[in-house]
This record gives sequence, structure tokens and C-alpha cells, in this order.
Amino acid sequence: MTLFDETTLNELSLDNRVGLAPMTRVSATDDGHATAEMAQYYQRFAEGGFSFLITEGTYPDDAYSQGYLNQPGLVTDTQAAAWEQVTEAVHDAGVPIFAQLMHAGAQSQGNPHVDGDQTIAPSAVQPEGQKAEAYGGSGEFPTPKAATVDELADIRDSFVNSAQNAIDAGFDGIEIHGANGYLLHEFLSAEFNQRDDEYGGKPANRVRYPREVVAAIDEATPADFVVGIRVSQSTALDETHRWPEGEDAAAVFFEELSAAGADYIHVTEPDATTPAFGDDGPTLAEAAAKYADDGTVIIDNGGLGTPDAAREKVDAGADLVTLARSALANPDWPDKVEAGEELTAFDPAEFLAPSASLSEHEVPTDGASADD
Repeated sequence: MTLFDETTLNELSLDNRVGLAPMTRVSATDDGHATAEMAQYYQRFAEGGFSFLITEGTYPDDAYSQGYLNQPGLVTDTQAAAWEQVTEAVHDAGVPIFAQLMHAGAQSQGNPHVDGDQTIAPSAVQPEGQKAEAYGGSGEFPTPKAATVDELADIRDSFVNSAQNAIDAGFDGIEIHGANGYLLHEFLSAEFNQRDDEYGGKPANRVRYPREVVAAIDEATPADFVVGIRVSQSTALDETHRWPEGEDAAAVFFEELSAAGADYIHVTEPDATTPAFGDDGPTLAEAAAKYADDGTVIIDNGGLGTPDAAREKVDAGADLVTLARSALANPDWPDKVEAGEELTAFDPAEFLAPSASLSEHEVPTDGASADD
């Protein structure tokens, strides 16, 4: 098995094992509609050899889920219709695309659907750190309110509705965002989840709500529609965040999420090559492969932008890898690497400063080629 071998994901055929990771780009309209510029942006990766694309996080309800101003949504029929220009552009290049469904939870930093600075989470635990200026935020995060069981049911239903909207928009699947400190990650975390009901406490309880979301979407969508989930220990604000039970928690989480119907588990850490639970032992991807149900595809992400790093992960047993920053600098990364061409180094100033919104060189004007 090599980086450029063909493979399958559910019933999809993939030309290679390199996909595009989800990245927040805050470039939708004020009311959450995808744009023609976003279609151009994603099309470049499809034409550059990536075998599948995962979108930036899209918010699933018009209550507490939105995390950023100018974040796209998949709540309404018109938002779904706006995404059609993106899926059509990517499909024209022969590549599947998945919509990432994201509830920001306590890490929301721009939500016009609520009054003031209100957020919701498993428990009333304030995230440490500052909001990111590149994504339109500033200042400290507020202390969220703890979600009631009824509110959790509504959020679960909103995930299902957004998955069905994703089908209408032409997506080939969805990825549930359960990583990086957002709502479903907060449920997995003993730090942010301090509930004393069936959703808190031991790992089997902390995974219960994410499992319910996976199962509900899997049940409500066709068998050939891909349902995945992204998982991390670290958060966007704390790279050192860990599950206190270590590998024992991972065993429960990965077993339960795969059993609920996840076609793939997409693990992400700042450095995917390091042991996940101390100085030795498995990486997070290796733990996922060890404990997930047979047949569950494992996607690895985190510091894999060099060809050698990506190849080593596939050689070590990862089914697929995804790239983020290296993909921004090289939207044709797979084609370049397969041809033996030199890669362009990633420069944050070109893409993420002062704002993470799409820059002019990423979305050429009409009549210009993608290489101009």
C-alpha cells in the first residue's frame, strides 16, 4: 500500500490516499451562504489531485452552533442550494466532497443568532485563552450555559437536518466535528464535561452524546452516504489537553463511535507521529485502528505535509491522510509529489493574516488561470 494507490471509502472510489483537511476560512456571506469564490477555492484542490475534500466547519442550527462570523451553514434550504455550486465544481473534477458539520459549543466567537455573547456546552466551564483575531474574534470566551437534555435533543436533530441538507446540496457525505474543543469534543473531555447525568463521568458516558449524533445521522441517511467523525485529544486552545484515562478512554470512544455507524474516524493532533498517551505506546491513529470496528476507515492528520511524513503514516497503516497548511501552499500537492516536483513552503502571512478569509491569489478572477 502506497500513498498513490487507489482505495475505497464506503462505496466511493478514491484515486489516492491524500485528502483535504477541513479549514476555517470565514468567507461565506453574512447569512451563511456559500459563494462562487468558495467554489473556486475547493475546485483548485480537486483539480490538483486530492482524492477527497472535507469542507470547513458548517453550523447546523440557528441557535448556538455558529462559531464564527461569515461561517457557512447548512440549516436552511437556501444555504443548501448555495453549496450546490461548490459540490458541482468539485464533482466536475471527478472528486467527492464531504461537508463538515460543526457545533462550536463553548468556543463560539461570533454568532449573530444569539443576543450578546451566549454559548452552550456540556457544562458551565469557561475555555481558557483568547478568541482568534484571524477569525474575527477578540477577548476572552464567556462561560457557557450547561445544555439541558431537551436542548441536546434539539441539537442532535439539527445535525440530522443538516446531514439531509448536505444530501440535497450534492455532498457525498458528512464529517461530524468531534475534535479541537468544539461541542462534541467537549463531551469527550473530562475537563469540559462535568455533568452528573448519563452524559458525564466515565468514558462510556462521555461518548454517549457523540455516539447518539453519529447513530442518528447514520440512520437518517442512505447507506452509500458517507458518515465520518473527527476526533482529537488536543483543543484549538490547548495542544496539551488529554483524556485522563489515556488509552482506556480511546478504546471506549473509538469502539462506540464506529459501532454507531461511522464509516471513518478522522483523528487529528498537532503532530500525528508522536505517541498519544505518554512517552510510548500508540499514536492516536494507531489507537483508532486498534479499537474501532473492523472496516472502519482511519484518516490521519497533523504535521503530515511533507511527502516523507505522509508516506510513513500510510506505510504504518493509516488508510488515508489529510493535509491542511501544506495544501494551502500547494493546492496541487498530490500532483506535485507524484511528479517529484518541489513543494512551496507554507507562509501564514499569505493565507491566515490578518484574516483567515480567502485571499485574492486563492480565488483568481474570471479569465485568470489558477496559476496566475
